[in-house]
Amino acid sequence: MSKMKRVRIIVSGLVQGVFFRAHTEEWATQLGLKGFVRNLPNGDVEIIAEGEEGKLKELLERVKVGPPAAVVKDVKIEWQKAKNEFKDFRIRYF
Repeated sequence: MSKMKRVRIIVSGLVQGVFFRAHTEEWATQLGLKGFVRNLPNGDVEIIAEGEEGKLKELLERVKVGPPAAVVKDVKIEWQKAKNEFKDFRIRYF
């Protein structure tokens, strides 16, 4: 079984008001990942996800493209040690 990992992703571009969080929540849930996605005050979207490395990489590929209305300009990725603090994957509003 592959080791659990955690990734922090910051997506910038036209990523707010284009259903980016809803799509990310759907993709992460389909992949069996746990964590959250939220808008940041500067217009970026932050994603913290935990799960199998392969599934996290699949999520990464999806957010690099984003939903149809989004224009992804940059994706910053920071790999971390899994903390197993999430029960599911949700949109956060703070």
